[in-house]
Amino acid sequence: MSLPPLSLSILGVEPLDEFIKEVADFIHHTIMKRPPEYPTGKVEVEAKIGVLRERGGNNRLFLPVLVETILRPDVECRFESNMQPQQHKHFNGLLNKLKITSSQPGYASSTPLEYSHLYLVDSFYPSESSESRDRIRVTRDEKTGNVIETMKKIRLGDLNVYSPQRGADWRISVNLEVPVQHPLGSAMHTRRKDRLSYTHEEFIIDLTQVTSTAGGNHEVLHELEVEIARPELLLATAAKRGDPNASEHERSAFDELIRAFVNNARILVRNSEPSG
Repeated sequence: MSLPPLSLSILGVEPLDEFIKEVADFIHHTIMKRPPEYPTGKVEVEAKIGVLRERGGNNRLFLPVLVETILRPDVECRFESNMQPQQHKHFNGLLNKLKITSSQPGYASSTPLEYSHLYLVDSFYPSESSESRDRIRVTRDEKTGNVIETMKKIRLGDLNVYSPQRGADWRISVNLEVPVQHPLGSAMHTRRKDRLSYTHEEFIIDLTQVTSTAGGNHEVLHELEVEIARPELLLATAAKRGDPNASEHERSAFDELIRAFVNNARILVRNSEPSG
């Protein structure tokens, strides 16, 4: 006995994915309501892979849910973006293998991954305003010493995603990167970034070992994040979302971009190893 063809539903359509819509609504609202006093600011949307922990403790967050869940902003927890070294090694091998297979005939995606290995140094300075807590970051190429960018990052909003069946959780962050002049004086602290950067279509996946130096102390962190590569595309599609004068393709482009963004974050989380 075989299963006959089935309709998507009794209405013949597939119900809207509430998870994707919630993420898309959050990002759309946050970027469209961004502070107007920073017209040169670049919108950054990224998903960091990490672990949600109890606030004030080291235990991983526990909630009475079985599957991936978006948390309300008032849920008491903290997000730890640092991975264990073995997780970093695991993702390094996974992404390198994907880089090789993506360029071979018959790969699931027609677009191969592009790869670059970056060595960067960030120096952090106090804000130009004594009332502001935003720090100024100067990023240099470690090999040449050339300044790549000088900016301050303004945090606009976060959305935490709890994944109880996986070895990692994730956080979506929306920020504004505002270019500023190079600050005077000495840096408060520095961090060195050994970054493996993989680009696929409209997304960048960064696997980074961060060595932070502050007050004579050294700390090594391992981070993994997915970022939307072109802020100008993000804003252009966001502006057309829900526009009755735009075509259906233009109106749905933003949600399609966010759907692929979420899928990339999910794929990484579902291929993570337990943090231990």
